[in-house]
Amino acid sequence: MRRANDLCLNNTIRVLLAIPLLFHSLTWAAPPSSTAVCKRPVYLTFDTGHMGVAPHIAKVLKQHEVPVTFFGAHEKTQEGDGSLGSHWAPWWKDRAMEGHEFASHTFDHAYWRADIDAQTFKIRPSAGEQVGKDLKWTSADYCANLKKASHRLEAMTGRASLPLFRAPGGKTSPSLLKAAVECGYTHVGWSPAGFLGDELSSQTHPNSALLKSALKNIRTGDILMAHLGIWSRQDPWAPEVLAPLIVGLKEKGFCFATLRQHPQYSKLLSNEK
Repeated sequence: MRRANDLCLNNTIRVLLAIPLLFHSLTWAAPPSSTAVCKRPVYLTFDTGHMGVAPHIAKVLKQHEVPVTFFGAHEKTQEGDGSLGSHWAPWWKDRAMEGHEFASHTFDHAYWRADIDAQTFKIRPSAGEQVGKDLKWTSADYCANLKKASHRLEAMTGRASLPLFRAPGGKTSPSLLKAAVECGYTHVGWSPAGFLGDELSSQTHPNSALLKSALKNIRTGDILMAHLGIWSRQDPWAPEVLAPLIVGLKEKGFCFATLRQHPQYSKLLSNEK
């Protein structure tokens, strides 16, 4: 009887000792947004692309506990499916579970080309059924394309998209921005030093030069922009530049936050509640 009691006691002790380890295993991968208050923030953002480096980017962000904001469009990918298609749905869902934020990049990656009048625009999609065509879109057409991307992101992630968007190429006009605001979207560009250069030629802008420039010039409050894959760049920017950039910025005292925490856009979100 005494031996049985001893065995029971030993088992109880083992369970109690295991509780801290179990708790650690459940909390080590907490969402990046749960980290301490960020006093020298920079806001890392990614636009969609061919998605070839998306798994590498996700791995680096998780390893370094960096929260970002993704701007999604249904672009052509290396797998043939669009970047907001069913093939990539699990990837987007995982990013939501890690605490990242999402916003529209227009569903058809639709470039503004010119104003036809105050409510009508010349648009050239670089994705979708009308890729490469010069189209005449009304304000309602453009808003519908913004919302289509947001709704698709929400369907995949189970997380409401931010009422923000980034126009492909950052190309806009005052009339286009006004139309977007009227349907609930505020445009987000990037800081001059926040252009991380992954769209540029590898021959003229090697990764080492891009990393050096970013670490030298980025300042507190900057919005940074890169992509989940660029077709024209032969030497991929990520993960080669991304990991040392994150480490280098942290060593300089910077921290990372999503656009939900950005002073300008957090105020916008507060006003909507």
